Amino acid sequence: MSTQRRIGIAVIGFGWTGQAHARSYARLPLIFDSLEYRAELTVCADTLAARRAVALSDFGFREATEDWRAAVDHPDVDVVVICAPNMVHCELVEAAAASGRHVFCEKPVGGTPTQTARAEKACRDAGVITGVGYNYRFVPLVQHARNLIEAGELGQITNYRGRFFSMYGADPLGLLSWRFLIDQAGHGVSTDILSHAIDLAMMLNGPIRRVVGTGETFIKERPLPSASGTHYDRGEPGDPVGAVTNEDYFGAMAVFANGSRGTFEVSRTMVGPQSQMAFDIHGTDGALSWNFETMNQMRLFNIIEGDRGYTTVYAGERHPYHAGFVPGEANSIGFEDVVTIQDHEFLAAVAEGRPHPAGMEQALEYVSV
Repeated sequence: MSTQRRIGIAVIGFGWTGQAHARSYARLPLIFDSLEYRAELTVCADTLAARRAVALSDFGFREATEDWRAAVDHPDVDVVVICAPNMVHCELVEAAAASGRHVFCEKPVGGTPTQTARAEKACRDAGVITGVGYNYRFVPLVQHARNLIEAGELGQITNYRGRFFSMYGADPLGLLSWRFLIDQAGHGVSTDILSHAIDLAMMLNGPIRRVVGTGETFIKERPLPSASGTHYDRGEPGDPVGAVTNEDYFGAMAVFANGSRGTFEVSRTMVGPQSQMAFDIHGTDGALSWNFETMNQMRLFNIIEGDRGYTTVYAGERHPYHAGFVPGEANSIGFEDVVTIQDHEFLAAVAEGRPHPAGMEQALEYVSV
């Protein structure tokens, strides 16, 4: 233990996502062997007293404050983890970088491409290590898919289809929270969930060279919240309404640097899919498909073996990361396990002084598309 590097962590924003990261940090030494670091929950910053109390009593933070600046500037903090609402991400990233802290920011980094570019530049100029919450790339079967592609198992990639369909905004009576307002959230699904689909595409299939897209807002008005509320809270027929000012849907066609063609679709109002973050990849020798709704299964087609149908691959200990959580085959892991993998990879990068594979550079590549 004496050789481990202590990494003091400040979590800013202690809603569900901030708490998921805090649970993850506590689990790390139980999941991963021979860690080069020791994560310490140093300080939590949140405007709500109840959340600060939970951070101290249930999660074991040393300190809690309502002043995020005090957390960023805390002398024992090495890493700032940003889980606050989207509209303050850029400001928090810039402040953390200016203080010389390594930065992990939930996506989107910025509500607009300009904000993301500002945040990336601030971190690059400060020389700090960065991470962005592109957690889906760390799913064991997604990593397995990457390994198959890099090994040439699919041949030359010709077609890529990426999508993220969610119903979180499908109810027209869902309240007009900040998430639906361009002056607070920035763009809609193209800032929010499209970033996940594009990040996976570029990790699995390389850079995107050309793109053309279209967006639409299908639910143009929503009930105004009478007090604080989220997009999951519901109004009543006849309630006062306000205009939705960012998009519900975005679709695009793309050309990758390797010559393959791609399509992308994302929606927060499509009825049916609950959390269909998925991709289908086709090559000259095979194909594979994966869907987060069934994240422990992948469909694989191999034409060289003479098969004329897909087989189902079940996640297991032979796949990256999986064995640390549960032994054997077809024993499933869950979403917070993926968060734990993501947090380990980021803190390992900090401990080793190397770039993290899903950081501000990748966020900038996404908005550049």
